[in-house]
Amino acid sequence: MKSAKNEYSSGMVDTPGPGGKAQPRGGRAQPGIRSVIDCIPCFIRQAIDSVRFSTQDSGTREQIVREALLTIAGMEIGTSPPVIAQQVHRRLRQLSRVEDPYREAKDRFNRMALDMLPELESRVRGAQDPLDAATRLAIAGNVIDLGAKADLQDHDARAAVSGCMDIPLHGDIEAFRRAIGKARKILYLADNAGEIVFDRLLIEQLSPGRVTLAVRGAAVINDATVHDARQAGLYELVEVIDNGSDAPGTVLTDCSREFRESFGKADLIIAKGQGNFETLFNAEAPVFFLFKVKCGVIASHVGLPVGTHVLEHFGMARAESGGDSGND
Repeated sequence: MKSAKNEYSSGMVDTPGPGGKAQPRGGRAQPGIRSVIDCIPCFIRQAIDSVRFSTQDSGTREQIVREALLTIAGMEIGTSPPVIAQQVHRRLRQLSRVEDPYREAKDRFNRMALDMLPELESRVRGAQDPLDAATRLAIAGNVIDLGAKADLQDHDARAAVSGCMDIPLHGDIEAFRRAIGKARKILYLADNAGEIVFDRLLIEQLSPGRVTLAVRGAAVINDATVHDARQAGLYELVEVIDNGSDAPGTVLTDCSREFRESFGKADLIIAKGQGNFETLFNAEAPVFFLFKVKCGVIASHVGLPVGTHVLEHFGMARAESGGDSGND
């Protein structure tokens, strides 16, 4: 698959639209991919999994699942998958009155990853190409996705990380290296708890002084929040912001002004995970996506098998010179 150029703009303006959120420049379509009917079983499974994390009461579980099904039935099928998931999980949290149903699991995976960190840092330092090694380890950490596999165990994550150097990486590490070398401001979009610890390995290769790390604005599935960034020790390494949204992705029109300003000013955006890919694909921005292909819908979309480790920039190039950068 061909990659777009490394010159982009954010495609966003500060002019608020409905709800005070930024709107796409020139009325162009929102970035991201659209849900298809094959996504529906995944939404239902996620709802059932989340109920199990939220309550042990069978009557409450049944009520919440029924409401979740109604929410799913009422959503427009062409909406981006993380937007539908956002609405489903928001309603689940309201009904269960549990603000962060996955908190215990998130803490467990953060501890597991921190236990592994010294060994992995040594592995990166001893690698012939530390950037390549850190990138592969960061992508391997994307296996810690309880939205894709709620029964994921510590040994699953450990196995994925230990074997990641032997898995082919789809993408151009040299193009990634060049983009890093040219960037003055790097915005790193985190994905999941636990995984965020492995992101430290890559962030340490980026000259952390120029990096801003963005996490979710509120709990959703096992996505990383400011709590997880603190547990991972990232506040001592980089500037950390949240994106103001509880979507399991980066829905630009739902994000805060502070986040959108960082997004628009970044020379390089590193977007971890399938949810960020699903919401930012074809964004007019300098985005490199790092993720593991976890479902047939995404596999079909990118033309790669399930399980592929991806380092790609599927973006829209901006005008070469004299054009509006979207950073004003």
